[in-house]
Amino acid sequence: MGRKLLMAGRSGLNLTHSEPLDRFLSRYGKARNWLEPAIRAFPPSALTEWAEGLGQTCFSGSSGRVFPTAMKASPLLRAWLQRLVEKGVQIHTRHRFIGWEGATLHFETADGQRSVKADATVLTMGGASWSRLGSNGRWADFMTDETAPFAPANCGFLPDWPADFATRHEGSVLHSVGLSFGTRQTRGDLTITSRGLEGSALYALSADLRDRITAEGRAILTLDLRPTLSVNDVLKRLLAQRERESQSNRLRKALSLDAPSRDFLKFATPKDATPLQLAQTIKALPLPLIGMDALDRAISTAGGVRQDAVDERFMLKSRPGVFVAGEMLDWEAPTGGYLLQGCFSTAHAAANGVLGWLESSNSAIA
Repeated sequence: MGRKLLMAGRSGLNLTHSEPLDRFLSRYGKARNWLEPAIRAFPPSALTEWAEGLGQTCFSGSSGRVFPTAMKASPLLRAWLQRLVEKGVQIHTRHRFIGWEGATLHFETADGQRSVKADATVLTMGGASWSRLGSNGRWADFMTDETAPFAPANCGFLPDWPADFATRHEGSVLHSVGLSFGTRQTRGDLTITSRGLEGSALYALSADLRDRITAEGRAILTLDLRPTLSVNDVLKRLLAQRERESQSNRLRKALSLDAPSRDFLKFATPKDATPLQLAQTIKALPLPLIGMDALDRAISTAGGVRQDAVDERFMLKSRPGVFVAGEMLDWEAPTGGYLLQGCFSTAHAAANGVLGWLESSNSAIA
């Protein structure tokens, strides 16, 4: 149970974020109008209270991100599962959903096929990344009329750089660089991998970058290698170096630029670049991106059940009594606590939808 939750907690389970709610809601971009009622009904404070009700005290870090004090997901998951068992919930693992007929759901199990007819159903089958943890997105084959194609979100990107660049610098980290695309700006660490670039600052721009690459075949990401300095500050430091020094040494001594940053500048500026040209490029280095990393490696995915396929209770319009929640819905958000909050809030909304559905169904029968 909870394999993806456990994976999310490997480096600290970031449950939610403590920033003001209006700013928090803006992180959901185009999906804000859809998710806002659910998040307001079950906001970050409610998620924190729920975790603490399971004996897991929480704290807000310097960035505003909220974590269980234990940091790991396993204590929270154990307490959660224990509560469910005490409430009489029956958990059946190794059941693969293979389709339905009317209100009857069919599963493939280790003991053969099993069918279940439910008064109400909540589907929380995840997106289409990290399939080894269970969320492979195959359920969309049964809901083609209700779903949008999956796409990577919070993902790595493939730069258009020299063939040996990643080989020489794999594992290097560009610390606290500025990133900008269009009108959006972020700042953080960028990690060079064998496939390209990754990092939370890049993930925050992933939706816009992905859409531009999809439409035009490339997107130009702008790097600020020294975001705390102005162009004039950078220029003064460069001019203070001895002229006979090589460009690489001047960059290293004047600005402490590491080897990957110096290599970025090599293919972004002419060999006879003036100090002013170097300073300007250090502050606004254009980096072409030509693709996204594989869908299965993305932290989360866009696509899934569309807003127009469900009602305000998150019930499928095509299947009364069937509710959907979590990452299988067509929304995306950056890392920082927004992903788990969106999953919990939509699950809370779907659960209330179930209660209302059962109540109305019983009233109709009576």
